Amino acid sequence: MLGEYRISGSRAADISASIEGAVGSGELRPGQLLPPMRELAERLGVNPNTVAAAYRTLRERGVIETAGRRGSRVRAVPATTGRDSIRVDVPEGVRDVSSGNPDPALLPALAEAFAAAAAEGDRAPVLYGEEPVDPELARIARDRFDADGVPEGPLVVVSGALDAVERVLAAHLKPGDTVAVEDPGWGRTLDLVPALGLRTVPVGLDDEGPYADDVRHALAAGARALIVTDRAQNPTGAAVSATRARALRSVLQEYPETLLIEDDHGHGILDVPLHPLAGATRHWAFVRSTAKAYGPDLRLALLTGDAVTVDRVRGRQRLGPGWVSRLMQRALVRLWVDGAVDTRAVAAAYGKRRDALIDALGRRGVMAHGRSGMNVWVPVPEETGAVARLLHAGWAVVPGARFRLSAPPGIRVTVSTLTEDETEALADAIASALGPAPARGYV
Repeated sequence: MLGEYRISGSRAADISASIEGAVGSGELRPGQLLPPMRELAERLGVNPNTVAAAYRTLRERGVIETAGRRGSRVRAVPATTGRDSIRVDVPEGVRDVSSGNPDPALLPALAEAFAAAAAEGDRAPVLYGEEPVDPELARIARDRFDADGVPEGPLVVVSGALDAVERVLAAHLKPGDTVAVEDPGWGRTLDLVPALGLRTVPVGLDDEGPYADDVRHALAAGARALIVTDRAQNPTGAAVSATRARALRSVLQEYPETLLIEDDHGHGILDVPLHPLAGATRHWAFVRSTAKAYGPDLRLALLTGDAVTVDRVRGRQRLGPGWVSRLMQRALVRLWVDGAVDTRAVAAAYGKRRDALIDALGRRGVMAHGRSGMNVWVPVPEETGAVARLLHAGWAVVPGARFRLSAPPGIRVTVSTLTEDETEALADAIASALGPAPARGYV
């Protein structure tokens, strides 16, 4: 059953650590069945309740799952391993279009903004007990939320979009609760949810966002939360349209106790309008990260939501880091005030590169998706072979397994630094890697 690996330990913490360590090292594989609790208790010479406590800890950590009499097994994608392990090592001389990073040439210079913020800090140092959110940042952020139709709500600053998602989920849900997630969807979100001891249920999507019927089915089946990427959905580039937003709001109004989390991480690099869902439910959170427009190392995101949700996030934040550096907040204000990012120009650059690849693939009979953002999603009959053939041809792409639960296979191509000269060659390589009968859809 377990091959050569022997679970060890006399306490619940030791047993769970033994199993989790084996999963992390690969000695216990995804899907592998674990011993029944009584059998393992006899083998270890401990009380069955001790093994039961160990298994409970592992379930809450997202390492294993239990299906009644069918027993406990390692999750298909255990939180211990993470989807970042599903990657392609890029050999020297191979063009990397797998990273998901923005184009460094389109990111603003940060030195002057941080120098100005530091000078302000020298004049008036931020001390313990002061307001955690810079007043000018709050004012500008609120004006921008208002302009985009995001409902009124208090504001908190957190360390990136994923930090916001984790804090909001932890503020409302308990281990064992179910979260509806996009499929394909952002791999780290798909890892985070089970790592919190929560269950995922996939929701299909197309270029206009999640399917309303899939969301209704997930909520009717008991999902307590829904995570939606409004624009620049990773990996597909989907963007919620006005029509889809109306349909989704209608569904959410049928389930007003649903926790709604919206991720608008692409704000600042997009040329498609926002159609927010916020306000359709009692508890909601709307998150905007600065990473795509100002650089991944600017670990800052703006979170607004209903008063209860934001208060819980603030309260938990006070018990941990306390606040996100006001120095960083002031630097972002300076970047905003100075217009350091020309949103229209950046959006046009990414749009041109994205559309050029999609058009080139279309001329070769290959369907691809990318309505917004910096990625293109290409459905494929089989991922491993397609990725290997592209690597042999000199191109590194990401296998879709990093982003999928039950959706059909695909590959993600990051076009952020793709040049005009490279586009046709990449399209040729993808068409050749897929063969004569490429897949026609991604949901």
